[in-house]
Amino acid sequence: MTAVAGGAAFADLAGRPVVVGSGLAGLATALFLAPEKVVLVTKAPLGELASSPWAQGGLAAALGEDDDAGLHLEDTLAAGDGLVDAAAARRILSRAKDAVADLMDLGARFDRDIHGRIALGLEAAHSRRRIAHAAGDGTGRELVRALAAAVRRTPSVTVIEHAEARRLLVADGRIAGLLAEGPKGGFVLETARVALATGGLGGLFADTTNPPASFGQGLALAARAGAVLRDMEMVQFHPTALAVGRAGSGGLPLVSEAVRGEGALLVNDHGERFLAGTPGAELAPRDVVARAVWAELEAGRQVYLDARTSLGPRFAARFPAVAALCQASGLDPARDLLPIRPAAHYHMGGVEVDGAGRSSVPGLWAVGEVASTGLHGANRLASNSLLEAVVCAREAATSMASAPASAPRPRPEPAAAPRPGAEAVRPVLSRHLGVARDGDGLACAAARLLPLAESAGPDCDAALVGLVMALAGLERRESRGAHWRTDHLRRAAEARHTRLTLDAALSAARAHAALALSH
Repeated sequence: MTAVAGGAAFADLAGRPVVVGSGLAGLATALFLAPEKVVLVTKAPLGELASSPWAQGGLAAALGEDDDAGLHLEDTLAAGDGLVDAAAARRILSRAKDAVADLMDLGARFDRDIHGRIALGLEAAHSRRRIAHAAGDGTGRELVRALAAAVRRTPSVTVIEHAEARRLLVADGRIAGLLAEGPKGGFVLETARVALATGGLGGLFADTTNPPASFGQGLALAARAGAVLRDMEMVQFHPTALAVGRAGSGGLPLVSEAVRGEGALLVNDHGERFLAGTPGAELAPRDVVARAVWAELEAGRQVYLDARTSLGPRFAARFPAVAALCQASGLDPARDLLPIRPAAHYHMGGVEVDGAGRSSVPGLWAVGEVASTGLHGANRLASNSLLEAVVCAREAATSMASAPASAPRPRPEPAAAPRPGAEAVRPVLSRHLGVARDGDGLACAAARLLPLAESAGPDCDAALVGLVMALAGLERRESRGAHWRTDHLRRAAEARHTRLTLDAALSAARAHAALALSH
């Protein structure tokens, strides 16, 4: 690894592929590009401030003797509620064993059973035990540790830390460079190849299990470059965020779904197991469980996760990270009920990409949560995301390596955008794009976000992302997967995707605003 602090050294990097983001997807993409020289841009020290280290459950892979990729595909299709691209899902899931092998080759250490085989856990909507985990519930942290260490020992990777991507430069309809801001000011990397691996958008919500700084910056970059964004309304709310601390503070501790996989139950403050009559009960798809928890809270009842009988004193050994989070809040999961509530967790939508990770803009790839590959549909199957990040990182790297390296000369670059934020956007999305939505609320959100998105203020990028989400939600007049509209409770007979570009979104938002004024 070579570190660059700034100055004339940036000119020496011209023509190299650029990867933006240092979570699992970004690190893997940079490593799979080796031995080609690549630039990795990250707004924090390598591997920090990404969502990947927060992943507790694990990586879904059909490794058991009673399992195969076909069964994994069936579960993925069922959870995705009609929006999964079956061909894309089959391709990604069939490469799970190769992805696990790649990770082990790069130094990742998975937990083993007494026979020395990779230990496999069970999570919601999986018909088999197929969740490979590391350090108990520290899988994401272990994978990022291993890949960050591999990047540091890979001479072909140049890392620019503490630098934020602000705009993609486009000339002649294709990528020509990246404008970024570092501690010493703005700089441009001239390149014909950029891979966005910037994570999700949970930070756009008051309650989230993501780092609060994850508010869709990569989606805004892609949209401003002209890329198609798909299924932006599809946000997965994890049903069991630990309800501790100040409401709306962001970054709520997550209680892994694997805890329910080991037998923990959900009860309300009357001691009722309110999911007992639901198919799958506590292990029903996440959207089903999140809505059930939300309904209890809306009715004025408290909701708890009860692991006292199923795990009891074994809890800390099996889930050390969760146990530590509980302990920090004065709770002992072996003896106490754990108060929980839904929180924004994962974005199934994103930059529409093909099987090689290519977006609709030549020279722009997207990998990981920022991308919409077709795997997740309307509701992500638990632990499919880490698998997708590794498999699709290799596919994108292969595609980037064979793409033209020469870029058109960028036109004079725009002035750097202000340091991005989401303070004005967070209350709007939390109120109108939460677990339950309706047309009036979505229209209100679009009206409030449009002037922010069209401004040059610090919230313009976050507002743009939220605006596209609201408009996509208005367009989807049905309840499907994670998108639950109380004014359109039925599921449409035909499953379809929502697709929007920046120009289309702004035109639609202005039309909605004009219609509202006319009334």
